[in-house]
Amino acid sequence: MFRLICLMLFTCALMVPAAKKPNIVMIMADDLGYEVIGANGCTSYKTPVLDAIASQGLRFTNCFSNPICTPSRVKLMTGMSNVRNYVRFGLLPETEITFGNLLKKAGYKTCIAGKWQLGKAKGLPQKFGFDEACLWQQFRPRTRQGGFDTRFTNPRLEINNEEKNFDNGEFGPDIVNNFVLNFIEENKAEPFFVYYPMILTHCPFIPTPGHPDYDSKSLGSPTYKGNAKYYGAMDNYCDKLVGKVKKKLEDLGLAENTLFIFTGDNGTDVPVVSMLNGKKVAGGKDTMTDNGTRVPLIISWPAVIKEARVSNELVDFSDFLPTFCELAGVELPTDRAYDGVSLIPSLKGESTREKPYVYIWYAGKVISRTEKFMYRKQKGKVDFFEFSGAYEPSEQKIASLSGEAKDAYTKLKTIADKMAKTRPANLSTPKK
Repeated sequence: MFRLICLMLFTCALMVPAAKKPNIVMIMADDLGYEVIGANGCTSYKTPVLDAIASQGLRFTNCFSNPICTPSRVKLMTGMSNVRNYVRFGLLPETEITFGNLLKKAGYKTCIAGKWQLGKAKGLPQKFGFDEACLWQQFRPRTRQGGFDTRFTNPRLEINNEEKNFDNGEFGPDIVNNFVLNFIEENKAEPFFVYYPMILTHCPFIPTPGHPDYDSKSLGSPTYKGNAKYYGAMDNYCDKLVGKVKKKLEDLGLAENTLFIFTGDNGTDVPVVSMLNGKKVAGGKDTMTDNGTRVPLIISWPAVIKEARVSNELVDFSDFLPTFCELAGVELPTDRAYDGVSLIPSLKGESTREKPYVYIWYAGKVISRTEKFMYRKQKGKVDFFEFSGAYEPSEQKIASLSGEAKDAYTKLKTIADKMAKTRPANLSTPKK
């Protein structure tokens, strides 16, 4: 009898599935700065979904990207500062290892959906670790005949390396979003990684479905910028699409065990002016300023983040790759240097994470900053800013620095000088 009981217990143990690794959903909106999210204090637009996620999850106030899209994407996907591996705009070198490669190695089903702009060769998404891909501007041009933009109404996309034309009033961001939803549905039984670099809210600024000015027969915007008066509609539609992904996870019972992240790839585009906590904030895309590099970061993981929190700690785009690898239990490659610090302690509410500074390298320009101070060097000129609790930094003359400010300047300059030496000799300084 004793042997029989032992055998039954052993058999039952074999039938209990191992704990499933957490799913990871990384959503990154295009050209969406810190100041356009209601949870951060924006009053110009409506973002109820993201506000609700922030009210139950973890919201960061000091997350920094690079000033434009390709540099931010390369840093995000490789976990390395651009000074180490950035070559030029529109390219992710095929020698790089991305978080897609590493998570696929860890047994995750992987998906990328949205904007690509990282190299035109077919098969690149799969080479960088993604099982499924629905992309805009992978190997096709940005415009169609007549110069009309192809990303929004009646779009031109590439799905798993095949050209797909949509001419029946479809909206590009909806197609991409549905691809993500279908991927989650089809892979709900195993751990998955969704990297969703959204097409919204990049220009051309256009009316979205449901807006009175929306035209389902449109060939796309004939101008690059479109009309900035539609930015609010695009911001709101972006929020709705985020909500569809969150709802899909909830409907499938997956939200509890899913690390869900929302951020933006750089500052808001220049024509857009928004109200943040009672102050006007102009979009700073493509500038080495707070407005050009400060982006929202809102994270949900109900199994771990039990109550709403706001964190002022420093985060930059190199931090996500080591976070995902720690979560998935995969070792970082030893043949390259990584600059990020895992966010897992912060997600768990622990105080053990140490991120003393953020470093940004952009076409030879550099920023190194702590929460309070920022050192900036560009065009051969060194500027030093002190935040002092205000959103807009105030310029300080180097010669007048003393005390804490002088100590911070010395520290941050040393960091900038040290990181500059990590630029490989075979890489020139790109224009962007």
